[in-house]
Amino acid sequence: MKTRYFLTGLALVALVLGLTAFYWGELPERVPVHWNAEGAIDRYGSRWELVLFGPGMMLGTLLLFAVLPWLSPRRFKVEDSGATYLRLMLIVVAMFAYFHLVLLWAGLGKRFDVLAAVFGGLGLFLALLGNLLGKVRRNFYIGIRTPWTLADEANWYATHRLAGKTMVAGGVLVLVFALLGLPWWLNVIAMLGASLIPVGYSLWYCKRQERRRGMNEN
Repeated sequence: MKTRYFLTGLALVALVLGLTAFYWGELPERVPVHWNAEGAIDRYGSRWELVLFGPGMMLGTLLLFAVLPWLSPRRFKVEDSGATYLRLMLIVVAMFAYFHLVLLWAGLGKRFDVLAAVFGGLGLFLALLGNLLGKVRRNFYIGIRTPWTLADEANWYATHRLAGKTMVAGGVLVLVFALLGLPWWLNVIAMLGASLIPVGYSLWYCKRQERRRGMNEN
C-alpha cells in the first residue's frame, strides 16, 4: 500500500514536469515568481525556478515522508497513523503541484487573479488537511504538536478532533473569500484562527485535567 502512494506522488511529479516541458518554449527567460499583497508582481526570476520550486518541493516532500518513519521514536511512530499519514503526504505533494501550475500559467502571460488562485488553493488544502487530522496518531512531526498534546494522548485526540473541524471550516471560509475576491487579510485571519484555536484548546484541556486530578486527590 505504501508503494502505491509514493508511486502516485512520483506520477504527480512526472505530470508537472511533463507540462512544464511542453510549455517550456513559450516561457520567457524571466517569469513572475512573487506577488505583493495587492496582487502585483514584485519579483521576477529565471524560468528554471519553476522547476526548482514545484517539482523540487514535491520530491523533497516525498523524501521527507519516506524518512520520517525511520526518525520517529518508539510510541510516537508516524506510521501508526496508517494510510492517513500517506494521504497527508499526497495532499502536500498535490498542493505544491497546484502552486507550480499557478506559477506556470502566470509565466505564460495568462491574466488571472493570482491571489485568488493562491488563497483558493490554500483553502482547499486546509479543508482536506482538517478532514484527516482527527485520524493522526500522536507523533513529533505532524499535527498540533504542543507540549500539552505530546504529554497526554487524550489531549492529543481531543485537540485534533477540534482541529479537524476548525481547519475544515477555516479552509471553506478561505475558499469562499478567495472566490468572492475579498481582502487578503480575511483569508489570513481565517487560516490563523483555524490553526491557533486548537493550540489554545490544548492548553485549556491540560489545565482542566490538572484541576480535575487535583479535586480527586483532595
